Amino acid sequence: MRVTRSYVDAPLAVGQTLSLPEEVANHLVRVMRLREGEGCVLFNGDGHDYAATLVESGKRDARVRIDAAQALDNESPLSITLLQGIARGEKMDLILQKATELGVQAIVPVNAERTEVKLDAARAEKRLAHWRSVVVSACGQSGRARVPEVAAPLGVQEAAKAMPAEALKLTLDPLGEHRLSTLEAAPGGVVIAIGPEGGWSPRDRQALAAAGFQGLQLGPRILRTETAGLAAIAALQARLGDIG
Repeated sequence: MRVTRSYVDAPLAVGQTLSLPEEVANHLVRVMRLREGEGCVLFNGDGHDYAATLVESGKRDARVRIDAAQALDNESPLSITLLQGIARGEKMDLILQKATELGVQAIVPVNAERTEVKLDAARAEKRLAHWRSVVVSACGQSGRARVPEVAAPLGVQEAAKAMPAEALKLTLDPLGEHRLSTLEAAPGGVVIAIGPEGGWSPRDRQALAAAGFQGLQLGPRILRTETAGLAAIAALQARLGDIG
């Protein structure tokens, strides 16, 4: 029987009794019908799963006791950062969800020249909170106990310059100098930059090239933004990571 994993943004320790956040309590008690004395699993991003028992439930809250902790070792040996041109609504959610399942360690949403979604400060803050919740949910589903970082949106030049100098920095290009077979692991991991629905503009490509990004050929077909990053991540994991 599959045990529900729930994220709790708090320190966890064996023997501890704690009140669950309202959203988590509601999901476990109202949706999953967890009863007192039954078990669940909590995680907080520290690399462990915490087996817990529901000890008390009320109309608005629930308390659990942490019974055991188990260190998980299912993170990829390949550090992948995804620079993703911001996509519309559900497309962006899909990218974040599946990239998390595929094992990325960090995601940087990028405001490119051809980004169709324009966010002011208030909307950007709300979208960032939503994106992070999507990633947390994907960790719960996929069994990851480390939560990938989702950065605040950046411009292309700013995001590109912020990447580690020692990383292998790539962007998809049908005429690129790299193929999967020529790639070698780099000490700073891999950064893959994927354009928005409208693609990278010439100015965006210049900014990426100036920051050391190189072209990667990934087949002869043009991929949509919601396909490109996921295909690239899966291919990189198969070539240098833990898929295959």
